Amino acid sequence: MKGIVRSTQLASALALATATAFGGELDSLAVRRTGLESRCVNFENPSGAKGAGGQENQGTKGHPSDTVKPGETKVLFDVRDSGVITHIWLTIPPKQMTPTMFRSLRLEMVWDGAKTPAVDVPLGDFFGFGLGRVAEFESALFSCPQKHAFNSYVPMPFRKAARITLKNESVELLPHLFYSIDYTRQRFDPATSLFFHAAWRRENKTALRRDFEILPRVQGSGRFLGASFGVIADTAYGKAWWGEGEVKMYLDGDRSLPTLIGTGTEDYVGTGWGLGAFSHRYQGCLVADSARHAWSFYRFHVPDPIVFQTDCRVTMQQIGGAPKAELMELKARGVPIELVSADTGADSHAGFIKALEHTPPLRLEDAPENWCNFFRSDDWCATAYFYLDRPENGLPPLAGLRDRIAGIESTNDTKRVEQ
Repeated sequence: MKGIVRSTQLASALALATATAFGGELDSLAVRRTGLESRCVNFENPSGAKGAGGQENQGTKGHPSDTVKPGETKVLFDVRDSGVITHIWLTIPPKQMTPTMFRSLRLEMVWDGAKTPAVDVPLGDFFGFGLGRVAEFESALFSCPQKHAFNSYVPMPFRKAARITLKNESVELLPHLFYSIDYTRQRFDPATSLFFHAAWRRENKTALRRDFEILPRVQGSGRFLGASFGVIADTAYGKAWWGEGEVKMYLDGDRSLPTLIGTGTEDYVGTGWGLGAFSHRYQGCLVADSARHAWSFYRFHVPDPIVFQTDCRVTMQQIGGAPKAELMELKARGVPIELVSADTGADSHAGFIKALEHTPPLRLEDAPENWCNFFRSDDWCATAYFYLDRPENGLPPLAGLRDRIAGIESTNDTKRVEQ
């Protein structure tokens, strides 16, 4: 019952934050809020203290930004208080908004003095750029106006303290870092408040027949909020579609089989029949670049909560699809093709042949001359966003820089944003 109360209260808070961000439920703006105090932390007021802003240069734009040297860790937020971070805004020079730099800037968030961070992710991936390519978009939780700055509206409660840092793990000087973090001072009942977490994973390449883990198993009560993804499709598969895999969500003791399962990758993102560029409140695809075999997309579970009481694990199957003739050409070139299923055709009532259960095993050569699904291996990364009833999640630390940036620039758009 406690878990249900926590999830309900958090869902209400998220719904309110989302509605406010999009101008919905305007009547709530005129409701008197008692027990809340508004604060903002940035270089002009690093403590966020009342009446302490703008102390440099006689109060006239004295410290709007700062530099971050290679290897330096910059403290963005260090508050001993109880409250909710409601908005994060951040920007760096447009010429440095590259996939390598986005993967080299390491964002960490620690709640209530925990020993390990609840958030440990590359900066660009955190704000939704799964491949480090900037795109203008607005969603319920994140936005990027004019490709120039990054916003988060994810509510992030803390009971006793909060610390946010940004480490420059690149070899470049970051000459200008601008940011602002808004929060409200308020008290929480420890029995009903949850902590925000984010974790990043990459597999280059994924293993055949093994699902990619979006979120490795975490213990506790909480909510899976969603994820942003980046996929670099293996060119060995030519133009074959990479996104036939289904999302799986293992909740509260699930092991061999999940409670929640989807029907396909683009289906999970809320569209169908392929994945083109679009951005909506709860789902979107910011990069759909078939020429570079690159896609980045997001899916947020705000109006459709994914809650758990004891544990949660989220994965994505590694399955692709193409017409049989195309797969036969790939196989002739030595590309391993293991059939999953085959469509019997539009004029047939038989649907898909389940190749893995077929007796005898169905070979590609014997499949109908239609669409066929097959196991494949690609380069996948994901940033999972979730809430837990504890400030630590027990997941491994962020992967090393070499693993984060390997091959990432090959997916980049050569047209850079003007300074």
